[in-house]
Amino acid sequence: MTVIRFILLLSFILTFQPLSSESREALANDGKRVLLLEGNVWGYADNTPFSIGKATVIPHLEIPKTTANDKIITHTGYSLLYNEDHEQASWVAYELTKAETTKRYKRSDKFIVDPLVTTGSANNADYSGSSYDRGHMAPAADMGWSSRTMKESFYYSNMSPQDPAFNRGIWKSLEELVRTWAIENEAVYVVTGPVLTKGLPTIGSDKVSVPRYYYKVILDYTEPGIKGIGFILPNEGSKEPLQSFAVSIDSVETFTGIDFFPLLPDEQERYIEKTLSVNAWTWKSTSTVRVKGKASASVQCRGITRAGNRCINKTVNASGYCNQHASQASESTDESETAKPSDTNIDGQIFTGPRGGKYRINENGKKVYLKRE
Repeated sequence: MTVIRFILLLSFILTFQPLSSESREALANDGKRVLLLEGNVWGYADNTPFSIGKATVIPHLEIPKTTANDKIITHTGYSLLYNEDHEQASWVAYELTKAETTKRYKRSDKFIVDPLVTTGSANNADYSGSSYDRGHMAPAADMGWSSRTMKESFYYSNMSPQDPAFNRGIWKSLEELVRTWAIENEAVYVVTGPVLTKGLPTIGSDKVSVPRYYYKVILDYTEPGIKGIGFILPNEGSKEPLQSFAVSIDSVETFTGIDFFPLLPDEQERYIEKTLSVNAWTWKSTSTVRVKGKASASVQCRGITRAGNRCINKTVNASGYCNQHASQASESTDESETAKPSDTNIDGQIFTGPRGGKYRINENGKKVYLKRE
């Protein structure tokens, strides 16, 4: 059908009732919304990837609206807002790029207390014998691009009590689908978490709330076809297709009380969040790529320059080091020197020794010196 015939057809079925004086949409007689797209062409909102304005670089675009009293905890691969009343995060937010879907490290399966939650997070004892899974908010499979991000994905602040049938079923399917969308769209912004309300049942001595629902909102802010979508799922197993749980981001905001993507330009935020375009997304997930030998996408070099800074070069070498810093992949370890308590035992954190040598701390608490360039 030509554009002209399409416009003529719509002219018969549209009831032009602008939702606001500045609106670029109208209601059709069948109750569906139609949008004015580029080229002054009208199209059904449910069938068209929404595009308005240009995508710009917006740092921390994934972070929801916060108050002055909110303390955001930032890890390498994700950020979160911890809810002390429920002993879990109110939300977990991160950007997932196509390169980060390349899995370079296996699951650690070592659940640990989050050291950045000063009030203390949940722990093993809370979940032991509860019959609930320790369900990831930021999936381990989304954090397999470095050993540090994989380790941090198992912090208890990133966990929530989930029904096993839910965690291993439809929730896992949604996580896999989001990775597919990150690959197809180069990157997506994800905010996810439990719906926390008063009166929820709890587990463990720390009284970790057991949510009845979980949500996930996804923003594709890559041109063309900027779009967003939300999900609200009950904490139970389901055989229903994921499309049946898809809602607008506005609907998730109403359900949770959280304002998502407040850094978007106002016009973009308004249209993206109220428009549900199910057919704009792929609904068949692809498997996460596992690297053997070489990465399928470039990553930032792990090398350290003479000035003590992280190398800015990109590399596809499996070692994670560019050719200039390839020698640093083979580190000389001084096992006789134990790290000081002030040192941080986290992979990737670089320290300077008394003679200017660079070192990190390994899993045994020993200093591992990096070879000089």
